[in-house]
Amino acid sequence: MRRILALLSLLLGIAGTALAAPHTVQTEQATLSLVAEHPAYTPGRPLQVGLSFDLIPHWHVYWRNPGDSGEAPRVTWTLPAGWHAGPLQWPVPQRIAVGPFVNYGYERHTLLRSELLPPADFRSAATLKADVSWLVCREECIPQQARLELSLAAATGATTADPRFAAARTAAALPLPGNAVYRLGDTGMRLALSGTDWKPAPDTQIWFAADQWGPVAPSLPQRWTLRDERLELDLPFGDAPPAAGETLSGLLVVSEAGADGTLTRGFELQAQPASGPLAESRVGLAAALLLAFAGGLLLNLMPCVLPVLSIKVLGLVGQRGGHAGRHGVAYAAGVVATFLALAALLAALRAGGAMLGWGFQLQEPLIVVALLYLMLGLAMNLSGVFEMGGGLSGLGQSLTERRGVRGSFATGALAVVVASPCTAPFMGTALGFALTRPTAETLLVFAALAAGFALPMLLLSLFPAWLQRLPAPGPWMERLRRLLAFPLYATAAWLLWVLSQQVAAEALAATLAGAVLLAFGLWWFGQAWQRPLLRRLPVLALLAGSVVCAGYAADLHRRGAEAAPTTATSETWQPQRVAQLRAEGRAVLVNFTAAWCITCKVNERVALRASAVRDAMAANDIAYLTADWTRRDAEITKTLQAYGRSGVPLYLLYPPDGGEPQVLPQLLTAGIVLDAFANLNHPE
Repeated sequence: MRRILALLSLLLGIAGTALAAPHTVQTEQATLSLVAEHPAYTPGRPLQVGLSFDLIPHWHVYWRNPGDSGEAPRVTWTLPAGWHAGPLQWPVPQRIAVGPFVNYGYERHTLLRSELLPPADFRSAATLKADVSWLVCREECIPQQARLELSLAAATGATTADPRFAAARTAAALPLPGNAVYRLGDTGMRLALSGTDWKPAPDTQIWFAADQWGPVAPSLPQRWTLRDERLELDLPFGDAPPAAGETLSGLLVVSEAGADGTLTRGFELQAQPASGPLAESRVGLAAALLLAFAGGLLLNLMPCVLPVLSIKVLGLVGQRGGHAGRHGVAYAAGVVATFLALAALLAALRAGGAMLGWGFQLQEPLIVVALLYLMLGLAMNLSGVFEMGGGLSGLGQSLTERRGVRGSFATGALAVVVASPCTAPFMGTALGFALTRPTAETLLVFAALAAGFALPMLLLSLFPAWLQRLPAPGPWMERLRRLLAFPLYATAAWLLWVLSQQVAAEALAATLAGAVLLAFGLWWFGQAWQRPLLRRLPVLALLAGSVVCAGYAADLHRRGAEAAPTTATSETWQPQRVAQLRAEGRAVLVNFTAAWCITCKVNERVALRASAVRDAMAANDIAYLTADWTRRDAEITKTLQAYGRSGVPLYLLYPPDGGEPQVLPQLLTAGIVLDAFANLNHPE
């Protein structure tokens, strides 16, 4: 019987060993081990344990702040009664470039340490269990997880230390030998370090990474300078800049060339906000001017601008070989003058306390109606319903007259007015900078935006030889003219839809009636133009129709407060509602949008209304609020300014735990939104 019991005990021991979790797990990309610095523990004394990652080439895991993308490893300990575990201790990471993004992490090998404290009266064998999840990435990322187990006995004498822990302590960050403060600017912050007695060589690489995602953009350049024995580092804002009075904690990494190769050191710091604003350097203004110029160039490609530019292109085609240059200059002058007028008006109104931003004129129903009627009239002219003078054959001659130059100037002005609903790439940062700066700098940025916007048409007119690539003038121009009317009809229809978001149904009906009267008056004008006896009658009819339209427009302005109801798929944004939802433990997505914002509507169609995004909102109980800026709203404008924006779109994703909101990119895809939702469940 004794032999049978012994055999059963042996079998149970073997089975228990087989079922126990291993201390090492291997995947295709990584080998993860749970290790201890010493093979035995001493009761009442701290013990270092660690997660040892060994990775195949070109793959990496992440630091506590993964950078532009990624996820840091996480561990949940199961320890004997009375044992306590400290937080993970992170070695100094490296910057890992993946396409346009920069991540913070580790390649090849790293050891993430944690300090365990056993009770003084605990002397039994201890089993340590760790549930670990991590993300291992190259270009693609693979989430992985493992349950590890390590058994330790109480020490009875001296033990040998694992040398990996000594190496990990050498690679750990040190406390900063000095003080750190920072000042906020318009596009970034300046971190100033004093008392360090550092005099780095010019080729020294110095960079900063915040402990948490958001305050600093990982992929944008950082510049350091040595000024008055003080090291200063200019840091570009990330998607969640520090709030006023908030401590900035993070890691300063210094890499210097030495006799034995490059020496890299890390320093943990806690930077306090310094009093007074950061004086923006010339680099900041220069960057804003460059961004504004690039944004102006790209603005020509926006759908709200192309219909107007088509008129001027048609004119240049019709008179190539003529005096196109003077008309190109007149067009550019109209663009620049209108941009500067808008900038001056914005600056004046904001100085008077008005809460305004880019595209503000389309918040007024009266202006929307006027633009709608103007687009309708231009489209009917291109369609041949009426003519304002000679036919297309005389277009080249008319452009050489003073009246034609005035028309080019007016075309430039009109292009700017209808371009304002669009925000091209690079414009958001430049305009956010401009609208928070002194008037002189605001005008400079708007002038750079105007230069970029006017340049393509100006070059086309100054170098008419480029037009020689097109066919000679002929019947095709008349067909092209008819075709170019349809983008203007589409613009008029879009403006009507914008108006439908601002006013009540009866006011919208009045606008449509006015449009019919205007169209009838223009048709009558065109039919009677060649009949001298009837010239005055169509003119009177046109004026009467204009008066009626003006009366309807005035009525619209009076009824402007009757906004269209919010769609059933979202709630109306109010700060109090956001606070209430967050108090209930719900995540909140806020969409700051406007009916006249083309980028907003594309994002909503492509991303926010995608079935996968809607399903994810429902599955994660995410509340969706819409902040509609179609009509002027001072509260929305204040919120936009708080996040460094002068206009829409802006997307804020509030986590359910009460933390700061994540600012999503201005150009959305369904994947970007779904990734942001996934991060809510796995905060950094």
